[in-house]
Amino acid sequence: MAKDDVIVFSGVVEDRLPNTMFHVRLENGHLILATVCGKMRKARIWVNVGEKVHVEMTPYDLDKGRITFVERKNASDGSAPNHQ
Repeated sequence: MAKDDVIVFSGVVEDRLPNTMFHVRLENGHLILATVCGKMRKARIWVNVGEKVHVEMTPYDLDKGRITFVERKNASDGSAPNHQ
């Protein structure tokens, strides 16, 4: 199987587990177990409960996935002070 043969889903992080594991609720309603991909772990990108994420899954195991992207809100929407 080639590395390109993955299925990408969007979901929301529901629970944080030990060892950088997370319960993610996908858009289709399924709850999966997901871990942070190596590049995100190396860059020390944090994933918090309630954030939207993109998850890659293999067609052979649809219960586990790899978090590859975290959608963050912009600071310009009023969630953080604007220091100039």
